Amino acid sequence: MAEDDHDAARSRDAERLRALEARLGKKAADKPASRGEEHFSQANMAWRMVTELVAGLALGFGIGYGLDYLTGLQPVFMVVFVLLGLAAGIRTMMRTANEIGKTPGRPGDDKGE
Repeated sequence: MAEDDHDAARSRDAERLRALEARLGKKAADKPASRGEEHFSQANMAWRMVTELVAGLALGFGIGYGLDYLTGLQPVFMVVFVLLGLAAGIRTMMRTANEIGKTPGRPGDDKGE
């Protein structure tokens, strides 16, 4: 008899749990995305673009400095490769900015890249 009471209590608990999950799911579906999440996404994209630019500059500086060290021509390769790194960083930033404006899955968004 005690086992029957235990099974009945267990089935009531399971039913209450299902009802709670259904209510939580409905609340989560009704809630729109907050402005904070949108802002967070924009901040991530901004940091990504800054990182891409700095990475291009740092890579150009490293290659230029290394070539200057090996050849003995002090600032020549460093200046050239820093400028090339800057150009590469800006190009990558522009590509990222172009990705931001695209709607995923929309035809005609890719321009042959």
